[in-house]
Amino acid sequence: MNDRTQNTLKEELEPRMKESSKEPKQLPRNFFTLLMKGEYLSQQTAVSWLPYFIFLGGIAMFYITNRHFAERNVREIDKANKELKELRWEYMTNKAELMFLSKQTEVAERAEKLGLKESTEPPKKIVVKKNEN
Repeated sequence: MNDRTQNTLKEELEPRMKESSKEPKQLPRNFFTLLMKGEYLSQQTAVSWLPYFIFLGGIAMFYITNRHFAERNVREIDKANKELKELRWEYMTNKAELMFLSKQTEVAERAEKLGLKESTEPPKKIVVKKNEN
């Protein structure tokens, strides 16, 4: 009976051992699995990933440069808008001052300071006759 139980145990254990002796499931070969296994640090793997890292570095540098240019443009636009507001206020101030100074009373006061007087007589029309020769 002892042999018989041993044979049945062997028969039951053999399929289980075959299943466990099968190769483990292959993980996909990417950066993270290589990093976790420690294979990433091997020289051959590091060299094979070098172009990828150079590409990522180039993209990062392009991104940083692009951001600096964008920020500089925003600062220039803000500066131009401030200058535009300032010039607009200066224009409005000068326009109001010119309108005030071009009033008849203001012109008369300034002319009086120069020794000119406002005419009290109405203007006369001068008519020139043409010679018909």
